[in-house]
Amino acid sequence: MSFWICRTCAVEHAEARGTCAICADERQWVPSTGQQWTTLAELTDEGRRTEITPLEPGLSAVTANPHVGIGQYAKLLTTPAGSLLWDPIGFLDKAAVDAILELGPVAAVAASHPHMFGVQVEWSKAFGNVPVFVSEPDLEWVARPDPVITPWKETVEVLPGVTMTQLGGHFPGSAVVHWAGGADGRGVLLSSDTIFANPDRTSVSFMRSFPNRIPLSGAVVERVTSAVEEFAFDRLYANFGNIIDSDAREVVRRSADRHIGWARGDFDHLT
Repeated sequence: MSFWICRTCAVEHAEARGTCAICADERQWVPSTGQQWTTLAELTDEGRRTEITPLEPGLSAVTANPHVGIGQYAKLLTTPAGSLLWDPIGFLDKAAVDAILELGPVAAVAASHPHMFGVQVEWSKAFGNVPVFVSEPDLEWVARPDPVITPWKETVEVLPGVTMTQLGGHFPGSAVVHWAGGADGRGVLLSSDTIFANPDRTSVSFMRSFPNRIPLSGAVVERVTSAVEEFAFDRLYANFGNIIDSDAREVVRRSADRHIGWARGDFDHLT
């Protein structure tokens, strides 16, 4: 067996020893039943398959059914210069790889932060060893080293009109993708949970840990928001099928101001 997969977060590991460091961190969790490992073959035997669902022209969601690990929805962003697989899931099959390649060559694989690494190296190999971009501050979390791992920092135009930028917050290297041509030219932000679209579809959240309810400080939220405001975007896709369909840039600012206000005590009279 060339690699193993953590059952809880679905991130690939070179060895199945001890506890997954990503899950042992305060932002995630190890199940009460203890660490469990699996393999691609085992996940396939359990009846999983990969599904690809169009979201808008040039953008699709890639999921496993049933879900694996955290259950994120990867995003496949296709352009005339190649495709980017963003937040790769912890499972793949030949049917999905073939369907993705039918849309054009894949130029790169990248994840917003370590929770979303999935089986990123395995996806790369399926696409011909394309680069797997990992932000420099998060390199320590890579549990399956490989020559395809490509460090990056700050801001990188990974494809024409497709820009990755590090915002920090959830993880030091937490990143988003700005797609200038998305939403009919109004701009799209693939925010993962660096900036998380809430169920009300009119606000977003900023957290160090979502499952363990650890918020970010007001100062960090302002830093993250100010950085993303350098981009024009009308629509925001997070990583679990959650979307802010319009006015997303304004929604991010309003939500940031609300978060900062609560952290500062501006609304204590309401409690």
